Amino acid sequence: MRVDAFDYELPPELIAQHPAADREAARLMQVPCGDGEPRHLHIADLPELVAPGALVVVNDTRVIPARLLGRKRETGGKVEILLVRRAGVCDLKVGPGDVRKADVWKALGKANKPMKLGADIEVTPRNGTVGMAALAARLVGRSKEDGLLEVALWSPARMPVDAALLACGHVPLPPYIERDAQPDDAVRYQTVFARHDGAIAAPTAGLHFTTAILDRLASRGCEVVSVTLHVGPGTFSPVTVGDLNAHPMHAENYAVSQATADAIARARGRGAPVIAIGTTTVRALESSADPERAGLVRATRGETRLLVQPGFPWRVVNGLLTNFHLPRSTLLALVCAFSGTDRVLAAYRLAVKQRYRFFSYGDAMLLWRRL
Repeated sequence: MRVDAFDYELPPELIAQHPAADREAARLMQVPCGDGEPRHLHIADLPELVAPGALVVVNDTRVIPARLLGRKRETGGKVEILLVRRAGVCDLKVGPGDVRKADVWKALGKANKPMKLGADIEVTPRNGTVGMAALAARLVGRSKEDGLLEVALWSPARMPVDAALLACGHVPLPPYIERDAQPDDAVRYQTVFARHDGAIAAPTAGLHFTTAILDRLASRGCEVVSVTLHVGPGTFSPVTVGDLNAHPMHAENYAVSQATADAIARARGRGAPVIAIGTTTVRALESSADPERAGLVRATRGETRLLVQPGFPWRVVNGLLTNFHLPRSTLLALVCAFSGTDRVLAAYRLAVKQRYRFFSYGDAMLLWRRL
């Protein structure tokens, strides 16, 4: 499908640069099935919009401090690395007679001049202290599969690499947030149900949830279960081709547990809707859809490259809470596939007129479909 089918005009000042003061204070546009008019509400209203007994599915991935800033050891040139996903370990010679176990990551990188194979990078700690580097990196290759850099990480100070990452890594805010990460981003760019480290971007619809909202859902008899999809470039990479079918999706690791598969089966048994919190939850659920049993999923663990666009054969999800997405993006294509392109783009134009806040730290919409 043509990418320009998912375009709309967005004034730059509507791109949220900071989260709402309170997670529940974000605005919520409810878009009903059919031709009904959208309603303008707030996230605090969400529990009352969900049918008693509904199944709510969240993504429990946890954002890691994946943005590393440093300098090339030989030239002093500035380098920025964005870790994407762990790829293994290797024995790395870091000095005469000094061989270390290093973590190998797939990554994106940028520098004033291209980084050469074998280049060593000293990563700058967040607190700017000078001394033996807590973390160092070396470019050891480039993946033939997806073109990502392969970067080995180790600690010259002999810290565990995960601890060194916590000391040196920055919150990987998306590029449309035009400011450096601040201390409160470590909390606000993380969901309250984050459990499993691995994402390089937040599952942003989940950012609106509080423990109070979860408690109110439970009081209405709603069950809340989780999937895990570690958000990577496949979710937010810009589309640079005219035909969405030609857009390469990077693989993202995901898991759907047997407990979640069983909860979906129970929901189907009682005729309750399955509501996905965010597009990443949608992709995990639909990637694990059982081809032999309509509406159900299989417990699954693996990689997904699922690209959802209009015409997609929906199997699992009845409701979707999602933020407002970039024009001409795979995320907007997914939402259009869920509720219809004309319907969704009309809602986006209304959101612009009503001065909703867009993208990761912005407002949300709640949509429904019948399977």
